[in-house]
Amino acid sequence: MMADYFNVSRSDIIEDKPSNLTPISPMTVKVPILGEIACEDPIYASENFSGYRNESPATLPSGNLFYLETKGQSMEPTIPDGSCILIREQSNVENGEIAAVLVNGNTEVTLKRVKKQGNMIMLMPDNPSYEPYIVTENNPARIIGKAIHYTKDF
Repeated sequence: MMADYFNVSRSDIIEDKPSNLTPISPMTVKVPILGEIACEDPIYASENFSGYRNESPATLPSGNLFYLETKGQSMEPTIPDGSCILIREQSNVENGEIAAVLVNGNTEVTLKRVKKQGNMIMLMPDNPSYEPYIVTENNPARIIGKAIHYTKDF
């Protein structure tokens, strides 16, 4: 009777059909935006809280999370200038992953792809117009977190 009333087939009402819809959780988590990160020459590292981004807890990894706002084009086209990049605090990343890295005596921060070759570590831009940063004893670097994903508000 229901199928006739709504003018649909009985199988549309009775059969389970796969759905491409994902339920939205009404609950959100506030992730702090802690300042800017360079995607060119490193910039002075400071925590300049500028607000929060609301995220669904279902989409977030575990750990201490924060956002940084990207400035510059060295990670384009992968990460556009002006994006908000979600960082999970951790001191190491796998070869080829993108990380927020402290450089120049832990006073400046940059966002680069970490390449490991033997004992050598290079911080690589994705944009070929920019030079890599070679980590040495005289040119140290410290990973502060792994880039998880980015968002770009238009």
